[in-house]
Amino acid sequence: MADPATTVAMGDLTKPNAALAILGLLVMGALMVWRVKGAILIGILVAAVAAWSLGLAKIAPGDYGLAALTATAFKLDVPAALHLNGGMGMALAEVIFVFLFVDLFDNVGTLVAVTKKAGLVQPDGTIPRLNRILTADSIATIGGSLAGTSTVVSYIESASGVAAGGRTGLTAIVVGVLFLVTLFFAPWVQAIPAAATAPALIIVGSMMIGALVDVDWEDPGVAIPAFLTVIAIPLTFSIANGLAFGITAYAGLKLARGQARKGDWLLFVLAALFVARFIYMGAA
Repeated sequence: MADPATTVAMGDLTKPNAALAILGLLVMGALMVWRVKGAILIGILVAAVAAWSLGLAKIAPGDYGLAALTATAFKLDVPAALHLNGGMGMALAEVIFVFLFVDLFDNVGTLVAVTKKAGLVQPDGTIPRLNRILTADSIATIGGSLAGTSTVVSYIESASGVAAGGRTGLTAIVVGVLFLVTLFFAPWVQAIPAAATAPALIIVGSMMIGALVDVDWEDPGVAIPAFLTVIAIPLTFSIANGLAFGITAYAGLKLARGQARKGDWLLFVLAALFVARFIYMGAA
């Protein structure tokens, strides 16, 4: 909840939606303790049914048709975007720059977290077949832009599939097919209130936080960037911003220690780009 004195503060837990979210969280947590498969989905359904029963949410699907997708799909004006009548404008370069950071680092942050949770990271810290993953993400981003949607990236909710036992691409395929099916039931899906799905994000967050045990908290050069990354992500509502703070701090501390090496050139290039991005955002 917004607060003029402290920016954030505890909200009113007596509000119906807050109580509904707590109910969903308790159900999910209890089922996960008992190792029940599909605990998150069951918790969402229990909270949704409670909301419908108490009149906190209504099942009132509106007018909807797949033809509505034509309002944005393939509505491209490439000449205008490129300013072909007067050269490429800075506006397009700014958009490309921002979307590069959002797409790349949101995706990388999600990949590291989910693969770590799934136990798929190699002993040397690398992610298997990373090039294929990033290629798939790039193709999805292009497809999303053609459809007129926001940037398509790997989603952190994949952790719920990992928690249910998913370890292969079959999990992603099933989820993708189900998302496709929801196109035909979109109005009905919207009947599930946000208070019923919010607990799922809390549970996913609890899964992700476990990776912090691998951070060397005794080393300030590692602990400080790690803390900045973790705290900046929720406060800025952006994985990319969290990584920006962490990478910049890590590079700066390496320089302060006198530990900069030629092999770290990419780290310092990224840090410089992040600093330039922050300066640009501050001046915009």
